[in-house]
Amino acid sequence: MVQKLIGLSLRHRYIVLLITGALFVWGFFAVQQNPIDAIPDLSENQVIVFTEWTGRSPQTIEDQVTYPLVSNLQGIPKVKNIRGTSMFGISFVYIIFDDDADVYWARTRVLERLSYAERLLPAGITPTLGPDGTGVGHVFWYTLDARQMDLGEQRALQDWYVKLALQTVPGVAEVASFGGFEKQYQLVIDPIKLQYYNISMMDVMNKVKANNNDVGGRKFEMGDMAYIIRGLGYVKNKENLESISVGNNNGIPVRVKDIGSVQMGGDLRLGIFDENGEGEVVGGIVVMRYGENASKVIEMVKKKMADVQKGLPDGVKFKVAYDRTELIKASISNVKSKLIEEMIVVSLIVLLFLLHWRSALSIIIQIPITIALSFILLNAFGLSSNIMSLTGIALAIGVIVDNGIIMSENAYRNLSERQNNPPA
Repeated sequence: MVQKLIGLSLRHRYIVLLITGALFVWGFFAVQQNPIDAIPDLSENQVIVFTEWTGRSPQTIEDQVTYPLVSNLQGIPKVKNIRGTSMFGISFVYIIFDDDADVYWARTRVLERLSYAERLLPAGITPTLGPDGTGVGHVFWYTLDARQMDLGEQRALQDWYVKLALQTVPGVAEVASFGGFEKQYQLVIDPIKLQYYNISMMDVMNKVKANNNDVGGRKFEMGDMAYIIRGLGYVKNKENLESISVGNNNGIPVRVKDIGSVQMGGDLRLGIFDENGEGEVVGGIVVMRYGENASKVIEMVKKKMADVQKGLPDGVKFKVAYDRTELIKASISNVKSKLIEEMIVVSLIVLLFLLHWRSALSIIIQIPITIALSFILLNAFGLSSNIMSLTGIALAIGVIVDNGIIMSENAYRNLSERQNNPPA
């Protein structure tokens, strides 16, 4: 079979050269299209279900949230394992799928099962899916340099302007905010006054919640005009909250300010984000979507940040805390330089030992062609150019050269035997 293939190739050498040239051109374009990253993505094919229930203990979270979710997510096709973790006020469920399962198909199947499992959870608790990223998806970190703004204003700027703009960048799965204070109205209730007016805490919560809302009414017609009646009740400042009625005492309304005080504060924090020991900062983490090109995503994020910068208040600018582009460029450049050095050294050694430029050329030309073909296979299997894949190509050059030398020696040996012992 091999002899017939070699003979066929020799009889149609121009066709072989044409096919080889076409594959080399294809490989050249495959090199440009192949995703570039510093490290390979070896994380598991998983979908994360996140559920928050503020103020509950880990045991309560485990019994009423994590266990029902884990139990009802069993039986999804192509699932290898399901793991659950319960913490203070937070539940995480990790659904591990087979490696050949499409990540978006997996997320759809999990959502289908969650629509049923959600009915088994406490009222008001809604599980959500984590971003469609991976364990190595944190590709870019930034902070806001805004010393003239307090941490609450910085966090509001990050959550309601910067984050929403950067999430529109193609390839970005999520922009996670960190640092600062999430602004909120806080009601400081006096328990003695609650007891005096015979009002429960649940009454206060329900009344405040019901009064912070807009409601629609019917149409009111007057002459040839029609008016839509609406009740505007959204809270706009502390005074609005203080004026909400939560009960009555002998026919006199009891307002929020009668049983306590209202203040502007920050949400509960479990830690702070400090930058180089210079104080707290606010920023975000850009999480790359599954299977995207890290270099291109970071480049597009930087372009978007330049546009966002134009809308920031005076004196506010971005500071880059972590940029994987630097690691990618350094690692890929190092491997590429070693790869080129190896090709040059191998070429010189082949020329020196064979002392025949045509034979040496037949061996050396295999190196770029084989490397180009390897990138076609990398794209076909969804693998990126990283330290591991490029190092494997560099190691394979030795095998390619050895194979070429063996074939050349074998050809010379057969030619020599035919010349010394011509057929009768």
